Amino acid sequence: MIKAGIIGGAGYTAGELLRLLVNHPEVELVFVHSQSNAGAFLWEVHEGLFGETDKRFDSDFDLGAVDVVFLCGAHGKSAAFWEENPCPEGLKVIDLAQDYRNESEGYVYGLPEWQKDKICKAVKLANPGCFATAIQLALLPLAKAGLLRGEVSINAITGSTGAGVKPGATTHFSWRNNNVSTYKVFEHQHLIEIGRNLSLLQGTPVGELDFVPFRGDFARGIFASVVTACELDEAEISALYKDFYKDAAFTFVCDKALDLKQVVNTNKCLVHVEKHGSKLVISSIIDNLLKGASGQALQNMNLMFGLDEKTGLKLKASAF
Repeated sequence: MIKAGIIGGAGYTAGELLRLLVNHPEVELVFVHSQSNAGAFLWEVHEGLFGETDKRFDSDFDLGAVDVVFLCGAHGKSAAFWEENPCPEGLKVIDLAQDYRNESEGYVYGLPEWQKDKICKAVKLANPGCFATAIQLALLPLAKAGLLRGEVSINAITGSTGAGVKPGATTHFSWRNNNVSTYKVFEHQHLIEIGRNLSLLQGTPVGELDFVPFRGDFARGIFASVVTACELDEAEISALYKDFYKDAAFTFVCDKALDLKQVVNTNKCLVHVEKHGSKLVISSIIDNLLKGASGQALQNMNLMFGLDEKTGLKLKASAF
């Protein structure tokens, strides 16, 4: 059994990760650290775990007692954590924050559809951002083929869980319900990892990425719509995408137009391509808490420990 621990166990990503780990056939959950909830049952914070486990939050932790630790704190907390805590030799680390997504300090960027071989050999892994996952999966085949030379326009809408568990002015129900708004237009932090990785895959800098993020009036999911010029016809593009993702465990190219409920509560990404004149439109949908965070983290853990990457992740979409 893989012995696992979680640092920062109270947030949405930790809650989803716990749901997966508690039911993973190859994992023993050793500790879930949360200073503010120490002593409380996990289900008192993550109520969906009621009846699944009687484990409590821990006030302390022993990194030497586990094989893998998941860092589920806020951005910037991971680097601070390692400044205060020595990392035991051989401990595998999966960081769900953005601290090491530039692959600094030996971290591998954990997007399996891009660099599965590196993930399988990784000791330290930086889990991708949610928007970054959806957008990169929309564009990886074009980058691999060297076709991202012009401007790329991206509109993507995310559910309220993407903002985290702590309530704020733009996350509480009265404001978010029946409402849509933009934020961080052309300045979203995930643009850094998206541009870096696509350029690395293409071998040359990609065209300008114009990203407009939207806040949606729903809890979970990301729907990204990407537009760029492309000389290939629709059949050639479809074949390019299907060949690129032919061995992907969770990313599928769909011939029909997409709707978000197809992926909510799953670790899947669905991609759809269509051509309009000289413009290529790519749609990409994921669950922001699963393929965009905790599900992908578990997929990466499976790869790092030599398991089938689908283990513990065969989830059905909550379509209705």
